[in-house]
Amino acid sequence: MPDAPELASYLDDLLSASGFPDYPGALNGLQLTNSTTVRRIAAAVDFSRRTVDAAIAADANFLIVHHGMFWGGAQRLTGSLYERLRLLLRHDVAVYSSHLPLDAHATFGNNALLARALELEPTERFGSYEGTSIGVAGECDIATATLLSRADLFARPLGGGARATLHDEGRRTRRWAIVTGAGAGTREIREAHTRAIDTLIVGEGPHHTTVEAPEAGVVIIYAGHYATETLGVRAIAREAGERYDLPHEFLLLPTGS
Repeated sequence: MPDAPELASYLDDLLSASGFPDYPGALNGLQLTNSTTVRRIAAAVDFSRRTVDAAIAADANFLIVHHGMFWGGAQRLTGSLYERLRLLLRHDVAVYSSHLPLDAHATFGNNALLARALELEPTERFGSYEGTSIGVAGECDIATATLLSRADLFARPLGGGARATLHDEGRRTRRWAIVTGAGAGTREIREAHTRAIDTLIVGEGPHHTTVEAPEAGVVIIYAGHYATETLGVRAIAREAGERYDLPHEFLLLPTGS
């Protein structure tokens, strides 16, 4: 069985994480090591006390998350932050995080996997962070209402649901793009309009996007930040588990977002 650094190195290579641009608080890779070999992998979207408790209850000692331990930047280790760390050290649980590398990956990424879940075939990249493409795009010919229904069916078991900006009954989607998580913003709407993409599928977006989208000729389907980012962590936990013959488990902890 691997130790935490070996398993983390495998995941780094799998996701091509080295040098991948990201937000400063993401700190991709092994964020906390442990002192023993990995015996069980747990995966979750968010690092939180609830996630730590669930990983311990599952007897996992290697935790994979999408939003990691240091998302809020440097903070004093007091109160709830101290309690999280105390529990991890007490139960010898390592923590590995992958944010944008996991969103962007062509096989294990949230965007590619959401496209597959919605029966869409990506043929292009869409959206970027510091010059690196994160999302996916493609062509189809499907009623927008049908696509919204697929998104809703996907999100419901994950504690969410899907909704869309205003659009005409009978509208069809012919060019689409996906950016999971907080993927709707003015920049994404402008890119969609410029590239003649008529439907943008995201996790969530600010209120102003519901106003901007119709004026740009774009329909946005909001399928939930949490739901749309469950796919990647599940995929790499399964891949690592099969690679090292380790049991693995996804911790379903919906946030309501």
